[in-house]
Parts: sequence; C-alpha cells; structure tokens
Amino acid sequence: MIGKLKGLVDSYGEDFVILDVNGVGYVVHCSARTLQRLPQPGEAADLSIETHVREDMIRLYGFRSDAEREWFRLLQTVQGVGSRVALGVLSVLEPGALATAIATGDKGAVARAPGVGPRLAARLVAELKDKAPAFAPVDPALIALTGAVEDRTAPQPVADAISALVNLGYPQVQASAAVAAAMKSAGEGAEAKTLIRLGLRELAR
Repeated sequence: MIGKLKGLVDSYGEDFVILDVNGVGYVVHCSARTLQRLPQPGEAADLSIETHVREDMIRLYGFRSDAEREWFRLLQTVQGVGSRVALGVLSVLEPGALATAIATGDKGAVARAPGVGPRLAARLVAELKDKAPAFAPVDPALIALTGAVEDRTAPQPVADAISALVNLGYPQVQASAAVAAAMKSAGEGAEAKTLIRLGLRELAR
C-alpha cells in the first residue's frame, strides 16, 4: 500500500493531480480544498495517501495532512458515504471545522457538502459526534453550550446572545463558539449585551 507520495506536480484535472515521482506519474484524487492549496506544476509537493484496491482498479486519494486522511476514513464508516461524498465534505470543511461542526451538531454546515442532504448530514452528526473530539481539539465548553441551546436549558442571556449573533448572519456554530469564548472572559453571569459585544470581538479576529 502507498501511504505517502513526494514529487513534482505534473498537471491538474477536475478532481485530481498527477504527481511525478521519479518519472512515474501518479493520478491522485483530492478534495477541492486540497487541490487549491497545492503548488503550481513543476513545483514540489507531498501528500498523505489512502489507497483503495478493487478487482478492476487501484485508486489513490491524497491529503495535505494525516488528519484530513483520518477524516476521509472516518466519514466512510457511515452508511451512504463513499469516497466521493467524503471528499465533498472535506472540500467545504477543513478537519478542525468538521470536528467542531459534528461535535456541536451543526448539521447545516455538514449539509453544505455536495451529495450530502439533510438526512445524511443528520446521520453523520449522530454517528460521529462522540468520535469527533478525538480527531481535533474541540472545546468541551462549546459542546456543552451547544447542547444546552438545543435542549433550551441555556441561561437566557446566553441564548439571547447567540440568537443575536445568528440574526446578524453568523452561522450557529460560530455564534456559539464566540459566546463560549465570551463567557470565559466575562463570566457565566454576564448580561446578554456584554456577551454580544465580546462575541463580536471574537468573530472579528
């Protein structure tokens, strides 16, 4: 099995790069996010590789980091998710953001991926929620806060602050993360207006 390739970028296709390794051109399928971050043809690049072997073909999938490759594997443990859908998810969410979205139950963020509808997004979140923190550092306070908002048990100033940020156009998970950070500096008893002000400061960073 091939676990890593290091060589020169030969050319690009719609969803793949040809990597020239000592004169051998390897076709490596990648997420759109990975392809965008690779260098120009003729320049050096290295990719973590996942090798899929079937009776009729061998296909290589490339990733900028081992974390991205691990998410590629993990996503495919969910029924209905194949390599194409997994790459689609990784095209719209980098590993850290994906871990946060799943850990906080942000089905909307996951559903932005091509080939992922609301039902599949809900399944991904439900089946991977307990595994997500192991794949990226997700703030436990953020997970607890998101759960409290969903269960309608969050303190009213906190719920009001998150609602205000969402109404300003910020995604739910970003609003929750900003308010969670604001609570650390202002204290759990802070008023909504204070949490909104500090939350906006966090979002502006």
